[in-house]
Amino acid sequence: MELTRRSGVRVGVGLAFLVSISPMLTACDEPASAVAAQPVAVPDVSFVTVKAQPFAIMRELPGRIAPTRIADVRPQVSGIIVERMFHQGSDVKAGDPLYKIDPKPFEVDLMAQEAALAKAKAVLDQATSHAKRIATLTHQNVSSEAQNETAIATKRQAEADVAARTADVARARLNLGYATIRAPINGRIGAALVSEGALVVPNETTNLASIQQLDPIYADFTQSVSDLNKLRRAFVLGDLEQVAPNAAKVRLIVDDGVYSLPGKLLFSEAKVNADTGQVTLRGEFPNPNGELLPGMYVRVLIEQGVDTDAIAVPQQAVQRSRDGGSEVFVIKPDNRVAVQAVRTGAVQGGKWLINDGLKPGDRVVVEGFQKFAAGDKVKPQPLEDIATGSIESDAKVTKTSLSD
Repeated sequence: MELTRRSGVRVGVGLAFLVSISPMLTACDEPASAVAAQPVAVPDVSFVTVKAQPFAIMRELPGRIAPTRIADVRPQVSGIIVERMFHQGSDVKAGDPLYKIDPKPFEVDLMAQEAALAKAKAVLDQATSHAKRIATLTHQNVSSEAQNETAIATKRQAEADVAARTADVARARLNLGYATIRAPINGRIGAALVSEGALVVPNETTNLASIQQLDPIYADFTQSVSDLNKLRRAFVLGDLEQVAPNAAKVRLIVDDGVYSLPGKLLFSEAKVNADTGQVTLRGEFPNPNGELLPGMYVRVLIEQGVDTDAIAVPQQAVQRSRDGGSEVFVIKPDNRVAVQAVRTGAVQGGKWLINDGLKPGDRVVVEGFQKFAAGDKVKPQPLEDIATGSIESDAKVTKTSLSD
C-alpha cells in the first residue's frame, strides 16, 4: 500500500511538471515558425549598361632609350693637351671650348705664312708695275710684243702666288682655331678620356669624350611581324580605323609609373630582324629635366588603331567559368540573373574588350556576385548612381567633420 501511494505521487508530480512546461515549449516553437515565414530579401547588385563606343587599341611594347644625336670629340690637329675646359657630366652647347692644345706651334706657322703672303704681294706689285711699263713701250713700238707677253705672264704668276699664300694663311689660321677643341653639338658630355699632357693626333681611334643630345630623346621599341599583320588585316576589313603617324599617342612606362610627357611616333622600320622576327619602331619624347637616360629599359604604350564601335566592360565584371572560359552575369528584363559566355580581347584602362557575346543595351553585373546565384532575382542599381551616392555621402561626412 505504501509503495502504491508513492508511485501515485510520482505520477502526479510528473504530470504537473509537463503541464507547467507545455506553455514554454509552445513559446519556443513560435519564433522559429515566425522566422521561417519571413520572405527572402532580394539582393542589391550594381550593373553597367553595355554600349558601343570608340576604343583605342593600345600596345605595350618593350624598348630602350637612345640619344637623339651622339658625337665623339676628336682632335683635328696634332699637339699636346694643355687644358681641359669642361666639367664631366655637364651640359654643353655647340661651340663651347672643351680642350686646348698647345697653340704656339700654330701661331708660329701662321706668322710664317703671313710673311710669305706679304712677300708674294710685294712681288705682285713689282710685276704689275713692270707689266704696265712694258705695255706702254709696246704701244709706242719701243718694246717688242714678246716682252709684253712675258711681263703679262709674270704678273699672272705673281697673282697666283698671292692666292696660294693667302690659302696658306687661311689654313694656318684654321689650324690655330683647331687648337681649341669645341663641342660639335648641344648635349651632355661624358667622362674625359684624356688628360693634360697627352699627345693627340687626328684620325686616331680613341676619342677625347662623347656628347649625347638628350632633349628630345628617342625610345626604340620592337613589335612582332604577326601583330603588325593582324593590325593591317583589321584596317583592310574596316574593323579598325588607322591612326595617322603624326597623331599616334605614345607614352612611356618607367620604373616609377607613367612618364608625364607624351611623345610622337616617328617611323616603323621597313625591314624585319631575321633573328627575332620583329620590326623596330621609334618614338620621340621631350626630356627637359633629363629624367630619361640612354640605355634605360622602358615599356612603350602606343595607340595603333581605333575600334569605332567597341564593347568594353569593367575588368571585375568578367568571371572565369569551370572550363576556363570567360563569362559575365547579365540581368534580364525580369531582373533575373543569367550567365552569358563571352570572348574577350585585350585589357586596357581597367576594361575588358569584348569581341563576342554581348550587345549594346545588355545590363552586366559588376558588384554583388556573392549575393546571388544564376537564376535568382536581384534588385539592380546602376554603378554610376552608386558612385555618385558614395561621393555625396563622403562629402556630407567631410562637411560634418569640419563643422564639428
